[in-house]
Amino acid sequence: MNHAFSKKELGNILVTAISDGYLDANFNLLANIDVKECEIIQRNAHQKKLNAVHINTFLVQQQGINILIDAGAGGIKGWGGELVNNLTRLSLKPKDIDAILLTHAHPDHIGGLLTSNGEVVFPNAKLLISQEEYHYLVDEKSFLSASDRIKNNIIFARNVFKQYQDSLCFINKNEVFPNIFAIPMQGHTPGHTGYKIIGSKQSLLIWGDIVHFPYIQLLKPNVSIAFDYDPNLAIETRTQVLNMVCRDNILVGGMHFGPNGFGYIKKFQTGYKIVTDD
Repeated sequence: MNHAFSKKELGNILVTAISDGYLDANFNLLANIDVKECEIIQRNAHQKKLNAVHINTFLVQQQGINILIDAGAGGIKGWGGELVNNLTRLSLKPKDIDAILLTHAHPDHIGGLLTSNGEVVFPNAKLLISQEEYHYLVDEKSFLSASDRIKNNIIFARNVFKQYQDSLCFINKNEVFPNIFAIPMQGHTPGHTGYKIIGSKQSLLIWGDIVHFPYIQLLKPNVSIAFDYDPNLAIETRTQVLNMVCRDNILVGGMHFGPNGFGYIKKFQTGYKIVTDD
């Protein structure tokens, strides 16, 4: 990617949106909307590739500590794979990452934790995940009742946990790191988690997968995606979060916003829209 990195100085904390590339997702995966309407919304938003879902990670730097929020897809299924190269452009090597906070454990968020040979990419990083997410993924009953696609995702997540077993920790429900707070945002997965970062000058909410197609799901918050574990709860969570960030004018970072990564959510028509401030 040739774009300049999008950075937010929150005062004592610097947050950088780092692209891992993108994946393609069929509009048939979306519920409560038809394909034609999806195409119209995407065209109106000047999206060149209508089905592209951008993949972001976020680098949080404070007091000499480098924390990644999510690790992208890392090339799994042909998705993404640009994170390490983009870290290099920021003069960082994988060994410089001290911790990785996971919003959840879908392949486009944890694929970047392993090389194509299944080896650890970030040897010095603590890996933090919510207890609910971890327990769902290691539970045999959940596995047996899952579809084949989800079974494959669970097998991959378990392999990641195995490779990082010495550095794996559960997220403390409150302050995970100084000025970084975990916020449960369940629905998309059993332990889907957002992170509120409170700087000395400004705050930021990294909200993970509250939306996958931002132009579509902000305009129509009741549109769910087949990747949602509990679609109704995902819609309820999205509605609550959108209302909160709009009302309180909170800067948001989204894993599936465009390469800019950041924006404010404003009321628009019967839903919302993203307004970037660059």
